[in-house]
Amino acid sequence: MAALLKRLLQHGKPLAASGRLVGRREASFGTDPGVPVRVRFAPSPTGFLHLGGLRTALYNYIFAKKYQGSFILRLEDTDQTRLVPGAAENIEDMLEWAGIPPDESPRRGGPAGPYQQSQRLELYAQATEALLKTGAAYPCFCSPQRLELLKKEALRNHQTPRYDNRCRNLNQEQVAQKLAKVPKPSIRFRLEKAAPAFQDLVYGWNRHDVASVEGDPVIMKSDGFPTYHLACVVDDHHMGISHVLRGSEWLVSTAKHLLLYRALGWQPPHFAHLPLLLNRDGSKLSKRQGDIFLEHFAADGFLPDSLVDIITNCGSGFAGNQMGRTLPELITQFDLTQITCHSALLDLEKLPEFNRLHLQRLVSSESQRRLLVGKLQALVEEAFGSQLQNRDVLNPVYMERILLLRQGHICRLQDLVSPAYSYLWTRPSVGRAQLDAISEKVDVIAKRVLGLLERSGMTLTQDVLSGELKKLSEGLEGTKHSNVMKLLRVALSGQQQGPPIAEMMVSLGPKEVRERIQKVLSS
Repeated sequence: MAALLKRLLQHGKPLAASGRLVGRREASFGTDPGVPVRVRFAPSPTGFLHLGGLRTALYNYIFAKKYQGSFILRLEDTDQTRLVPGAAENIEDMLEWAGIPPDESPRRGGPAGPYQQSQRLELYAQATEALLKTGAAYPCFCSPQRLELLKKEALRNHQTPRYDNRCRNLNQEQVAQKLAKVPKPSIRFRLEKAAPAFQDLVYGWNRHDVASVEGDPVIMKSDGFPTYHLACVVDDHHMGISHVLRGSEWLVSTAKHLLLYRALGWQPPHFAHLPLLLNRDGSKLSKRQGDIFLEHFAADGFLPDSLVDIITNCGSGFAGNQMGRTLPELITQFDLTQITCHSALLDLEKLPEFNRLHLQRLVSSESQRRLLVGKLQALVEEAFGSQLQNRDVLNPVYMERILLLRQGHICRLQDLVSPAYSYLWTRPSVGRAQLDAISEKVDVIAKRVLGLLERSGMTLTQDVLSGELKKLSEGLEGTKHSNVMKLLRVALSGQQQGPPIAEMMVSLGPKEVRERIQKVLSS
């Protein structure tokens, strides 16, 4: 960059703004005929993917698929000091886990690569050179110490910190003198007072006179890395981005970006700024909350479909607030013009109920149920391992039966390996005294249940068993049906609460029920 500045000085190129205006395309709703829809999600790998990032990525993905377009992942890794090891890989892993994989990305490649900004430095250097040549940008020699003093002084006077544009009007001779002492200055963009108005696809017409409230922004740091403002404009242009869907916190910055587009002679994309995703109480989602990262939800057994569903349910842009929608349904229903400016309040306490609905849908599908069986086998092995007295519980037929019986009752697959369901995988340790305290007729009840199981030609469904157990209780004088059920529950599971006894017996199967009842008689 220093060599470029010296060349400009030697050739007498201007360091003052040329004032040349470039035509700007009017924003409009929808898409332009003949222009392919290309959207991007451009996070910084300074942390792992969280719910706020997922929401931005999700809206971009849905918009792309609605219009048969492309969804691009671009990593904005120009701030090398804040990069978190593994974050880049995590972001792409979590997008794939969420069911919204990018069409082009660092991992997948594509026609507009590279997809990491640290590998695109030449493009930013070229754009900066073009801006310096026309005078739309200039070198800044201010030290970090001076800039920090400016900031402290502004805060002390209760003013918004801003650069005072000290280097804006240096002449060629002054620049040459300073270059001899500071050969690698930063480069600032000369803000114009006539910031263009633009029609945001969510917030409508906007105009922000940034030059009156901000100093000229740095677009190229002294280390040769661009700032966000230059990099996103250059990348969106070269990647052919048609629509920029991003958080509303960037709405004011769009004025700077449009000035950059105009100075570079490029046509800007359409902009749609999404309202913020907030906690239920209206507070901002914080990365310091460990439970907003997608890895947390995946580890806790929440389905990606349930996260996608709850995030879109609390926002806008879809037909009504229905629970249980799948991604294909969301794509069909999506209408960008229906996104409101109101912040979306996310109530994560409702997530288990969303998950229950989506888990039930998966259990109802034969192919998905097989996948769940495999996951449940792994969970049982991990939770109980050597405690398994009978490894027949890992039989897919048995596990599928459990899933079908408990569908709609559990919120997560992990619930089935919680202490409440341990009886499904290991035999409980129940003392005779524990059963005698419930009823004096332990042996009579146990023998009658065994006789019921041994009847030939009887299919033991839940309905049949419920009726037979009722009859069994009626034949025991002085013994309440509730006490019979309580005794059987403790004998079969060692617990005081749980599913209906008939379901419990169907779950375990006649052979296992028989063995557990016989254990009662022999104790």
